[in-house]
Amino acid sequence: MSRWLVVGAAGMLGQDLVTALGEAPGAHEVTAVDRDEVNIIDPHACLAMVAGHDLVVNVAAWTAVDDAESHEAQAFSVNAVGAANLARASSVAAARMVQVSTDYVFAGDATTPYAEDAPLAPRSAYGRTKAAGEWAVRTHLPSASWVVRTAWLYGAHGPNFVKTMARLAAERDTVSVVDDQRGQPTWTVDLAHAIVRLVEAEAPFGIYHGTSMGETTWFDFARAIFAELGLDPARVSPTTTDAFPRPAPRPAYSVLGHEAWANAGLPALRDWRLALTEALPSVIPRS
Repeated sequence: MSRWLVVGAAGMLGQDLVTALGEAPGAHEVTAVDRDEVNIIDPHACLAMVAGHDLVVNVAAWTAVDDAESHEAQAFSVNAVGAANLARASSVAAARMVQVSTDYVFAGDATTPYAEDAPLAPRSAYGRTKAAGEWAVRTHLPSASWVVRTAWLYGAHGPNFVKTMARLAAERDTVSVVDDQRGQPTWTVDLAHAIVRLVEAEAPFGIYHGTSMGETTWFDFARAIFAELGLDPARVSPTTTDAFPRPAPRPAYSVLGHEAWANAGLPALRDWRLALTEALPSVIPRS
């Protein structure tokens, strides 16, 4: 029986990961902890928590992208120092580690999917701190870690774009959504199961992109959500990023390549549109 430690287990992905581990055919003993139970900025706390585990999954992160612009030191403490502490503790415990990262480590100015080994060029504080976290984990655990980058997450257990669109659909006749940012909407349930498969298959250590296949814009994603909810997609109108100025720059292009999955003999996540159809009943329960 393998002993998993899920750090950040109260979050949207963390909750689905714990569920996925419970559904997996392999025998797993899961310790699920969140910020109230372990301070990952404290290296001694990390050593004590990781001891006795075979696998650590770090889902904990400062994810308030705009707030990170004015609180980069605090975001760095969680996203980089915390990741480093968990990696060092994993090394001491002879445990493997999965570090969940983000598309924000890239500049977002590409025109073809970012490969796993593409140069990092974060343009935001959030992206810089997550890139530092990747570096820390790969430095301390070069032969015992996986970095799984993801993007455009939605799920049942936290605020996200799908829930926002459903709420706005009930409040407004029309909704304006940006049509100049491209990415891959990714259901946290699909990503959670992919992480479990990655570890159980003993896939080569390294970097993987945990996003759905296919690509779309926020505008077309919103239209798909409306359609799945039985609403008129024409109620969604396109606009530009400039119409919604934010403190942190958003990547215009967040499409990630999935070659590492194929090289490991594992399936990548399914197409985003197929996932959305299955996800909607759990993300937006009908009354």
